[in-house]
Amino acid sequence: MAFAEAASAACLRRSTFVAASQMLQHDMQGLRSLVRPDRVHHSVYSDPALFELELDRIFGRAWLLLGHSSQVARPGDFVTTRMGRLPVIVSRDASGSVRVLINRCTHRGALVCHEASGHSRHFVCPYHGWGFELDGRLTGVPVPQGYGAEPQRSFAELGLRAVPRVDLYRGFIFASLASSGPGLADFLGPLASSFDDLVDRAPDGEVEVAGGVFKHTYEGNWKLVLENHLDGVHPNHVHISSVHVARDAPDPGQPEKYSDISIRQMRQNGAPQPVWEAIGMWTSDWGHGYMGDYHSDGRLVVGLNNPVFADYRQRLEQRVGADEAQRILGVTRWNTIVYPNVSFMSQFRQLRIVHPLAVNRTVVYTYNLRLKGAPEQMFRDTVAFSNVVNGTASWVLTDDLEVYGRVQQGLSAAQPEWVNLSRGVGTDVPDGELLRGGTGTSEIFIRRQFDAWLRYMCAESAEDMA
Repeated sequence: MAFAEAASAACLRRSTFVAASQMLQHDMQGLRSLVRPDRVHHSVYSDPALFELELDRIFGRAWLLLGHSSQVARPGDFVTTRMGRLPVIVSRDASGSVRVLINRCTHRGALVCHEASGHSRHFVCPYHGWGFELDGRLTGVPVPQGYGAEPQRSFAELGLRAVPRVDLYRGFIFASLASSGPGLADFLGPLASSFDDLVDRAPDGEVEVAGGVFKHTYEGNWKLVLENHLDGVHPNHVHISSVHVARDAPDPGQPEKYSDISIRQMRQNGAPQPVWEAIGMWTSDWGHGYMGDYHSDGRLVVGLNNPVFADYRQRLEQRVGADEAQRILGVTRWNTIVYPNVSFMSQFRQLRIVHPLAVNRTVVYTYNLRLKGAPEQMFRDTVAFSNVVNGTASWVLTDDLEVYGRVQQGLSAAQPEWVNLSRGVGTDVPDGELLRGGTGTSEIFIRRQFDAWLRYMCAESAEDMA
């Protein structure tokens, strides 16, 4: 009886959410009322019906970063991931083209590919043995005569469904579930230069994903991590314990070990507030943004005379020349956000992809990037830094995860209704194609994310977003 009651209650909740979602689809005024110039309604983080609409209208329309071409370097290579809740296979087919296929058998709906990555000549559904080429074409059906008088004609239409649009920028693979709408170049806009900053740092002009992946979940809305990564106020509070540990660590002296960047980074989290106020915060259309003018190589790469960095710089100069190497290394971008699912750090070679699971549950995949042509020790230190900052036992990530959970609990309360985003309101200034915060701790980046949120959520179709 208890089970039946629980099932009935679950069905009722689901029908309520669906009804609310259907209502919201036709009530743009209601959606717009949730976002104001200096605040947003708490329901944008806590309402399951709004979350379902976000999956359809944001993650179902936006360009989503799925990975990097180095993960599917050869024909037959594949990785599995997701676009919102939709499971997909990213593969390189026999012709060398990158494909993104919906990871669901067109017969009875099983996941065709369960492995996280691998190499295969084709995909075979584990349930009834249907076989598919790397480009999605159906090539094998056991006992085909049992499916009707003209199986070949119907089978030709039952290949794995391809995601409508796939495009690459500097080796990074993007896809969109919308068959139309802004192209990738328009979507990235001036934020494409953050990918340029990352890739240009490689002495051989390319980066690659290597060293595995960290996967962690947190009990909070997907927006929280994107907001946190450009927040310059929280480090002195959320990460105070690791700041104190780093301050108490012995000074390694000069030349410092390259791996000491982790300790130095923790110390910088505890920089005085005027330092954070003076950094740069830039935002663009579609909710993108980045933080800069703080973590320069002079601060970040520990001793610039360190043999590892000196070797790296020499290799970079051999490819691009001393002046261009100086320009590349002089770019001081920190976290870059490509809304709605990407956060990356060019100077630490970290890539984080955000996957929403439920209104109050999110999983983040973190990848390490190797600069091709750089000394191997630099990649080892990239992994070491990731362990310190992005690992599930790290002394930084655990702080953030705890706060995400506390924020979500607070936002689930009905009162007060509004979330304040007023820091820096009225001080934002145009800067070319970008809008810059009046201070480095302006909440302009969250306000621009919600501008994009409205743009996605209120458009009747993908074409209307342009």
